[in-house]
Amino acid sequence: MLVQAAVYSGRLWSLDGEFAEKIPTIAFGTGSKWKWHDVTTYVQLALESGFSHLDTAAFYETEPFVGRAINESGLSRKDLFLTTKCGLMIPLRNSLKDSLEKLGVEYEAWKEMEKLKEEGLTRSIGVSNYEVKHLRDTLKVAKVKPAVNQISLNPYNYAEMRPIIDYCQENGIVVEAYSSLAPITTYPGGPVDIPITAAGLRLGITPTQVIFLWVRAKGAVIVTTTSSKERMKEYLAVNDLRASSFVFLANRR
Repeated sequence: MLVQAAVYSGRLWSLDGEFAEKIPTIAFGTGSKWKWHDVTTYVQLALESGFSHLDTAAFYETEPFVGRAINESGLSRKDLFLTTKCGLMIPLRNSLKDSLEKLGVEYEAWKEMEKLKEEGLTRSIGVSNYEVKHLRDTLKVAKVKPAVNQISLNPYNYAEMRPIIDYCQENGIVVEAYSSLAPITTYPGGPVDIPITAAGLRLGITPTQVIFLWVRAKGAVIVTTTSSKERMKEYLAVNDLRASSFVFLANRR
């Protein structure tokens, strides 16, 4: 069994051991409302605002636009961290290869899926929406551990997701969290509004930043999106919040 540890270091989660990779702690997502839409402009805006982690998926059908934005940005590929998800309706090898072609990411060779990292097609591989039983089954046969498990995570579903988070942390798998702003965007007026507002006043930050800081305190990478440059700056500012703010929310449920 491979040994891997996830270590938080400011703006990055470091994957030590097998992956030796660094994942930026906040990603710009191109799913949800962006599915099947041209997101080139918004991805360019995100890159200009300082995002270096982009999240997409074959199912979103936004990969070509993400690839175009990267190409037109002039940024070096080594300065970006790309996350994409491949479907299981077609052979995984073909799905991943198709995703890479749409993203405009070229590598020297294409090799067997079980040797992805070793052969250089991708730096790391992970899973999405895996429960503990799925992770456990995967680890039984895995030659390379999943680097990440991307799940829905917010204050309302934390109790449900905690076993998954705990299992991931015990096994050195980084958790990526999407839909974290549900208390604001989907369920406003709920029971967490008061503590979120109170925490914001105490820390001098916005409710959105409180939630993102809470996600970080739970040891997860943030996956979020917006079309507003001002909100992008608000999101990224979470990286600069003082350590005391992080500690304050570490034990909040």
